Amino acid sequence: MLRQYPEEKELHERVRLYLNICQRQAAPRVAAPQTIDERLYAATLAINGGQYDQAIGHLRLVRDEDPDNDHALYMLAVAHAQRNEPAEAVAHLERAIALNPENRALARTDPDLEPLRGDEAFRAALEAPPSPPRPSLKRPLKTRSAR
Repeated sequence: MLRQYPEEKELHERVRLYLNICQRQAAPRVAAPQTIDERLYAATLAINGGQYDQAIGHLRLVRDEDPDNDHALYMLAVAHAQRNEPAEAVAHLERAIALNPENRALARTDPDLEPLRGDEAFRAALEAPPSPPRPSLKRPLKTRSAR
């Protein structure tokens, strides 16, 4: 069309538009995340974009591959909290805290967990566990043996 009708400027614009669309459609698609880090990053982007179903899909793959990944479990808690699914959110949060107690302090101030603030199970998960008894630092007295 471009060669046969060089004088048709409007037609050329339309042809170029369609060619661009075809090239875009023929271009290879971005590959799905493959590694744990790629999936965590994709889940972060999805959560930030409000695409909680997509985030949960990525995070479940991470959890399946690495069940002790506290970061993925914490993010699952956030995604479920945002979807107003408190039971699932608290279950993931409890596991994340069990794996990494620092998640408890993070959860106390995380605005993404705001939908859970009124939930009793959430408040219980944030309570600090009782401190284990500290070992005594005193040394037992040594007695002198008789000479």
